[in-house]
Amino acid sequence: MKVRLIFYKRNNYAMLIEVAYALEKKQTLLELEVDEGTTLKQAIELSGIIDTYPQIDLSKDKTGIFGKIAKLDTVLREKDRVEIYRPLIADPKQVRKERAAEGKAMRGGKKS
Repeated sequence: MKVRLIFYKRNNYAMLIEVAYALEKKQTLLELEVDEGTTLKQAIELSGIIDTYPQIDLSKDKTGIFGKIAKLDTVLREKDRVEIYRPLIADPKQVRKERAAEGKAMRGGKKS
C-alpha cells in the first residue's frame, strides 16, 4: 500500500521523504512532505503509521534509513526512506548453524 501525505508548512523548506513498515504479507510505504530539520521520530509520528500499526513501539523497535540503523533523533534529508524494523523471529546466526548441521548430516548419511 502506498499513500502520499502532504503536510502544508508555513515556509518553502519542505522535502519529500518516505516511511516504510513491512509485515510478513503486507508492506506500507507512505510518502510525506516535511520541513527541513525533521527528525526520524517526527516523520514517523507525522505519517500516522503508528495509528495503523499499533504494535509499533519506538522505544523497542529499531529504526533506520535505507537499511542502516539510525537513531530517532537523526535529522532527515531529501528523499530519505525511514524504515521501522520488526523484531526478528529467529536468530539468523542460529538458523545458519542449523542449516549447516543439516547439510553435514545429509552428506554424512549418503556415505553410509
